[in-house]
Amino acid sequence: MVRVLEEMEEYARENHIPIMQQDGIEFLLDYIKKHQVKRILEIGTAIGYSAIRMALVDSSIHVVTIERDETRYNGALSNIKKAHVEHQITPILKDAFDVELTDIFDLIFIDAAKAQYIKFFEKFKHNLANNGVIVSDNLNFHGLTHGSLENLSRNVRGLVKKLNLYIDFLKQNEEFCTEFLEIGDGIGVSKRVSSLE
Repeated sequence: MVRVLEEMEEYARENHIPIMQQDGIEFLLDYIKKHQVKRILEIGTAIGYSAIRMALVDSSIHVVTIERDETRYNGALSNIKKAHVEHQITPILKDAFDVELTDIFDLIFIDAAKAQYIKFFEKFKHNLANNGVIVSDNLNFHGLTHGSLENLSRNVRGLVKKLNLYIDFLKQNEEFCTEFLEIGDGIGVSKRVSSLE
């Protein structure tokens, strides 16, 4: 199993496929263990790395993961099979905005198109269990959300602006309370205010 994960990490590095940073994924897996999370929705499968890591925490965990890129989706299918977790992971090849789910999840993990984070949050919050959490990755975006936009390309500047809008959206959200963590590339953990103790 370790070999499969190492191969995926190497493939991601060589092909510039973004996967979660190690301390970020360790935080996420630890959270899943501590809170006995069983049902997970992931938006942004890529090559299946985080879905596999989450499924490996416990055999009773089930992950539904959405990917719109067919090449990455096919890569994820292959990796899921290699990791022998096919019975725990349901991959969906579709744009997340075209996916309608009635399932309820303990944890929703957003790690897809950064410009769409607010829309992902708003669309899938209805699928979150009352005491569940929405975890958002890449909120620091390599430190760029904390710095000047001056020397950035137009595309990157646009992404950083969208991420900063999302961070403001989380800070001002009255329905959810978000804890911002300087772990990995910046993580937000959002809980419904009504479910806070």
